[in-house]
Amino acid sequence: MLLFLDIDGTLLPFGSPRPYPVYDGPVALSAVHPLLNRIDPALGPRLLALGCELVWATTWLDDANVCAAPWLGLSALPVIDWPDEEEPPRGGPHWKTRPLVARAAGRPFVWLDDEITGADRTWVSAHHPAPALLHRVDPRDGLTDADLAVVREWLGA
Repeated sequence: MLLFLDIDGTLLPFGSPRPYPVYDGPVALSAVHPLLNRIDPALGPRLLALGCELVWATTWLDDANVCAAPWLGLSALPVIDWPDEEEPPRGGPHWKTRPLVARAAGRPFVWLDDEITGADRTWVSAHHPAPALLHRVDPRDGLTDADLAVVREWLGA
């Protein structure tokens, strides 16, 4: 099972004033990205415990593996290489939707992002033959235990 994972607004909450403990690894990651310590480092083990194949679905591209993965205690993950495309028409699916369905290649997947809408769910339902959970994360809070519970329940169904 694939799990496509966004960073901004999903792992990195926009409304969070709280910093987490300073990373004590080989690189001063807070110098690499000044808001990195707003990502809860305990999310890494929680995401791994889902038993999914994690894939970065973020505009951070390879920086996700340089910055976020070490902070979360994750190994380097595959990264979606976004095609250069124009924004889809207003009211249509998010620009990430089609590339994620293409990357899934008929496999079931979970997509965690703060910009998912009903248009994305409708498009995926019509164009993807396998089950898919498109779960919108509140960008003010980022990924929470309640969000992960929704994913665990869906995976167990």
